[in-house]
Amino acid sequence: MTLLDKDGVRLTVDDTVATVTLTRPEKRNAQSPAMWRALVEAGQLLPGSVRVVVLRGEGRSFSAGLDRQAFTPEGFDGEASFLTMGKGPVEEIERVIAGYQEAFLWWRRNDLVTVAAVQGHAIGAGFQLALSCDLRVCADDVQFAMKETSLGLVPDLTGTHPLVRQVGYARALEICATGRFVRAEEAERIGLANVVVPAADLEAATEDLTAALLAAPRDAVIETKALLSGAVERPFAQQPAAERAAQARRLQDLVGGGE
Repeated sequence: MTLLDKDGVRLTVDDTVATVTLTRPEKRNAQSPAMWRALVEAGQLLPGSVRVVVLRGEGRSFSAGLDRQAFTPEGFDGEASFLTMGKGPVEEIERVIAGYQEAFLWWRRNDLVTVAAVQGHAIGAGFQLALSCDLRVCADDVQFAMKETSLGLVPDLTGTHPLVRQVGYARALEICATGRFVRAEEAERIGLANVVVPAADLEAATEDLTAALLAAPRDAVIETKALLSGAVERPFAQQPAAERAAQARRLQDLVGGGE
């Protein structure tokens, strides 16, 4: 069932699995503010039955990043160009960017497990969108790069935190400051990719992982994701208490107890 198909984004739902597809293959799925608004809408339209969301890009590339038209004087139809935006007050720039970031935030919801199926280029905003997902299945032709610093900018679409969490501060700084490509073998070795497969097997590998994620009871997966994501920020001394509380909720739910 197709729930959304606009501005380079298509959302389809099949029972407990939703698929969000970037549909600008002729532009290597380059991103725009309109696409970001459509991604926000896709998150809002998800039925409560959905447990896993797969993110993919049509064509040879997952997403080559921001559409460079944003940096032309004319910008996009009906949109202020980034050149114009840069002349405005700081508060307004931050307000606009906050709206863009919404397209990258909902993938982290505890009630969902999100999987990016990544092939070809995942550059800048494309890299950050892949980092928004919990898991990444990558084709062996994948090329991640954070090119913002090379353009005199910074990664601002919520990608810095997950990148440091995945690969550590020193490697994250080196990847961002140099703008170099991280290819499949390295991506798997340093933790950016959960698995790397031949490009022809990307869809099947993603389906296999999705099936495995659906095998456990939903509430147990939700509690486990919350425990693990919280552990990144929570001091170790607080983690045992969080585990006890989560397990107590699960036991009460399983036996129908509780006061």
